[in-house]
Amino acid sequence: MRSSCSGRATFKRSACSACPVFGDGAPADQTESTMTTLGIIGSGSIGTAIARLAIAAGLDVVLSNSRTPDTLTETVAALGAAARAATPEEAARAGDQVVVAVPLTAYRSLPVATLQGKVVLDTINYYATRDGHIEDLDSGRITTSELVQAHLLGARTVKAFNNIAAFHIPALARPAGAADRSALPIAGDDAMARAEAADLIGRLGFDTVDAGPLSQSWRFEPETAAYAPAYAADPAAVLRGWQQMVDDLRAGRAPRLPAPDAGSPLSAARLGKLLAGAERKLTADRIVA
Repeated sequence: MRSSCSGRATFKRSACSACPVFGDGAPADQTESTMTTLGIIGSGSIGTAIARLAIAAGLDVVLSNSRTPDTLTETVAALGAAARAATPEEAARAGDQVVVAVPLTAYRSLPVATLQGKVVLDTINYYATRDGHIEDLDSGRITTSELVQAHLLGARTVKAFNNIAAFHIPALARPAGAADRSALPIAGDDAMARAEAADLIGRLGFDTVDAGPLSQSWRFEPETAAYAPAYAADPAAVLRGWQQMVDDLRAGRAPRLPAPDAGSPLSAARLGKLLAGAERKLTADRIVA
């Protein structure tokens, strides 16, 4: 099934990160930040990669998982003195901003009350074969982040870091002003939350391109033009790897996972064009559903 929404759009350049700018790909401006601590709920490859960049940027990190803090002893030791292990509740309380890097199946376990008022960076993607079919997502009635935001009442959710492979996060992070600095898309219903998220992401090594409200975050959901292969040195090889993995699973074989790709910078200008011309990929349209 091919979605009837091609989503082709044109937006004016914005002078601030609170407004959509992806029509011309201008990187979102960033606000002056006073944040000192990043809470992270989810200690998998995405959460840990973000933690490393945050520590390198001078932030303290409070890392949690679905088990107990003692299961993170080795991870925290590897991250260094600026990291500590905690429960999700404690990570949510400690963080000036909080990254949520868990499977969609776990979103209802997030500490709603503690996250109220906070900027929450939602990295979650929906895979029906893993998460179970959700009709509102399969049909495109809402985006994954709109589903998460509906649960996180009072939180200020910003979609971010969902469209880039974990191994590309450290590989492509660059200082501000670097000629080969990559950009990440963001979306959120709260304009100031988008600005605050853009500032954090800037400190972590990426420009941002503002896609507007959460309803527009489909533009960088799985297998859209702005998704993970856009950051790959060989995008076609990544897509072939995904297809091979799916073929293996369907044939009852152990899946051969795609090899990590070296990565290739994706500028804000290029990302803006990909977002503006995005075609929506519903579950039935995707290679990896």
